[in-house]
Amino acid sequence: MMEKESGERNSSPLVAELSELAEGCISDIVSLTSPKDACRACAVSHKFRAAAESNAVWEKFLPSDYQAIVARSSSSDSLNLTSKKQIYLSLSDNPILIDDSKKSFFLDKSSGKKCYLLAARELCIIWSGSPQYWRWISLPEESRFPEAAELLDVCWLDICGTMSTSMLSPKTNYAAYLVYKLTEEAYGFDHLPPTVSVGTTEGGEVCKQTVFLGQPAVEPNQQDQIVPPQQQQHTSHPSQRKDGWLEIKLGEYFNEEGKDYELQIRLLEGESRQWKSGLIVEGIEIRPTKG
Repeated sequence: MMEKESGERNSSPLVAELSELAEGCISDIVSLTSPKDACRACAVSHKFRAAAESNAVWEKFLPSDYQAIVARSSSSDSLNLTSKKQIYLSLSDNPILIDDSKKSFFLDKSSGKKCYLLAARELCIIWSGSPQYWRWISLPEESRFPEAAELLDVCWLDICGTMSTSMLSPKTNYAAYLVYKLTEEAYGFDHLPPTVSVGTTEGGEVCKQTVFLGQPAVEPNQQDQIVPPQQQQHTSHPSQRKDGWLEIKLGEYFNEEGKDYELQIRLLEGESRQWKSGLIVEGIEIRPTKG
């Protein structure tokens, strides 16, 4: 009896090889990972490739309301693609215009989270209706929108964008960016930086900081003369985008699940009253933070 029990303890446990699992079971497992992991799984075997590229997997990675969003576009053919993976990759690589071309919608390629770029026409820009201060221009080779706003001459800035948080992916930390350019003749952006804020109008936490739309006009070790010490660690500077535009981070917002608030993103100049010109605004982009 003792020998039998010893033999049972020394025997190898029954373990099912992954390759022996049904394709549907593999699909269920892969769908619990990420789009990047699904692409990696294709290299395991032919069976894994078939499972990882199945519609069942990529349907899980797509937002549940993606069809309704795509339907708001007058030009997208994404829904006519043959596979869910193709739809996913199309919406990641090729942003679509929705809502009368006032918004651009796309997916974050690594996570499938929803992203938006609000066009300048969708923003509230003070004095943008006065031709002596702003003008609306077409940049068909540079902008995804029919129009961008070009600043001619103002002494202060007030740019604000709003959207419903229900449009965003739940349980996701987002960052907002002003997407813009400066003309060669631009001036007035290297002085006291404007303040930006990102938050909801329901009294939630609001992220605030200052931003330099232009490059500092002095050496880095002299910046203390321009930016108050308490603001230096919260001051953002622009970076170059792959599409040729500049972007500057305005703040972050964590979107809770099941909440429907109005998210407000605002850039408001301080008290310098410095005249400025040469700013071209494409819009405000909202996309998930990395990590």
